[in-house]
Amino acid sequence: MSSSRTSCRASTEPVDVRELGTIDYTEAWELQRSHLTARADGTAPDTMLLLQHPSVYTAGKRTEPADRPTDGTPVIDVDRGGKITWHGPGQLVGYPIVQLADPIDVVHYVRRLEEALIHVCDRLGVTSGRVEGRSGVWIPADDRGIERKIAAIGIRVQRGVTMHGFELNCNADLKAFDSIVPCGIRDAGVTSLSYELQRDVTVEAVLPLARDAVLAALEGELPVSEDRWLPRPEAPKAAGVTFALQN
Repeated sequence: MSSSRTSCRASTEPVDVRELGTIDYTEAWELQRSHLTARADGTAPDTMLLLQHPSVYTAGKRTEPADRPTDGTPVIDVDRGGKITWHGPGQLVGYPIVQLADPIDVVHYVRRLEEALIHVCDRLGVTSGRVEGRSGVWIPADDRGIERKIAAIGIRVQRGVTMHGFELNCNADLKAFDSIVPCGIRDAGVTSLSYELQRDVTVEAVLPLARDAVLAALEGELPVSEDRWLPRPEAPKAAGVTFALQN
């Protein structure tokens, strides 16, 4: 049986899903680390935090000085993979804290998160897919704009347990991305479900779809598809590595 059709989790117990509303980034980061330690020690179940953040820029381990704001805007340096991004109102953020099954395949875990968010876009009528060499979920170039990212993924795996995760732009103010080079990628844009559908799509409306899709992808009930790669004339100029792995 294909690995994408089996669970990537070490546990068969249900994932504890916690919907936290709006929570400060540093508070959520501490909460993630606490859950990761407890999960790795075997004293807590797999958990998924679903939330929004007040406006904040966070920089992953591969962020370069040229990617950062030039106006002195504060940036929080974090322990996930990838580069700089923005979190804020109108963006659904998900942090699965999951003990991965052996053998650990971090890339395939990222593909599962992508599959879940592609499925959410499908459910809402937005055509999306993957870009070879990059993570996240993308909208193909069309008469409305260049190739653009609608969901970003950046994770960390420590002691076999995942943290950080995904963000999906619902009705966020995309002007916040103008101050940075999102994910260090200069040849693509950023978009939202609201922009693509030309109607207001709230986090509250998207959250149950994303929750169910991510859980299904982790269990293999929503297998990773091989036909959702966007056609492009050439390979991307920036790879956009999105994970950090620590024993």
